[in-house]
Amino acid sequence: MSATELPPDTADGEAITDDTRPACVMVFNSNDPCGAGGLAADVSATASVGAHALPVVCGSYLRDSAQVFDYVAFDDDCVSEQARGVLEDITVQVIKVGFAGSLDNLGAIASLAGDYNQVPVIAYMPDLSWWEQSKIELYHDAFQELVLPLTTVLVGNHSTLWRWLLVDWEGDAPPTARDIAKAAAEHGVPYTLATGIPLPGQHVDNVLASPQTVLASEKFELFEGTFAGAGDTLSGALAALLASGSDLVTAFSEALHYLDRSLDGGFRPGMGHILPDRLFWAQPDDEDDASDESNDDAPQAPSAIVEAMALPPHDTKH
Repeated sequence: MSATELPPDTADGEAITDDTRPACVMVFNSNDPCGAGGLAADVSATASVGAHALPVVCGSYLRDSAQVFDYVAFDDDCVSEQARGVLEDITVQVIKVGFAGSLDNLGAIASLAGDYNQVPVIAYMPDLSWWEQSKIELYHDAFQELVLPLTTVLVGNHSTLWRWLLVDWEGDAPPTARDIAKAAAEHGVPYTLATGIPLPGQHVDNVLASPQTVLASEKFELFEGTFAGAGDTLSGALAALLASGSDLVTAFSEALHYLDRSLDGGFRPGMGHILPDRLFWAQPDDEDDASDESNDDAPQAPSAIVEAMALPPHDTKH
């Protein structure tokens, strides 16, 4: 075989076809060193629902599990070169845009997404209240102008989207999800997913809407405690499910239930917020734990000890 020839892809001696490869999601987001959100959330959520993440690093938060102290953005040429190298090699089913960190990076992402305009774009707008107000306003304006016209589904907390897209809202009641969807549609967005809409009795509604109608909604009971990374987890799962072939309403429902399970298994690794357990499906069942504990003191034959040292088969796909 010459140096220019590539070996065929194989698995158990059989060629891997396009049908057996996981769908690929290109993710533009920032590194989160505590693993709460950002690329850490995107990669684990994407893998958990059966797709493959192609992470493009836009910069890094400087933070712990309680708060963001600062942010460092990568150069836009660096962001472009990361993405273009992959896009020229791998077919991408969906692009997800998280926090890009700078106006230049938003421009670079918009240019790339425009070149691949047949690929759906899932855009997530996080809460940026940790940032300087002047930077937030510039970022929001650039996102509206550059990214929203290319966006298929806009995802964000109801409060965040309201204060961004309906800054002059004067109604006595808060805007509905359709009101927000109409505002997003003015910038070219066909679908909006608004989360965390307050309901009576410690419940929240999550609504998928177009300017014309509410397509679906899911109500959940609020968990006690403050979580970090929920939005990236939801939008990452949604992007992966759409990339894998789910229709929008089904992907909306499954992504929300995946987030609910992740929050239900949430954990606090430090002294700050609770983080979603996006790999909840890989944790052992309580029954398995009890069975293991009951046999701890039983003598084991040498062959059993050798078998116990072997790596178990990977059967934890969600």
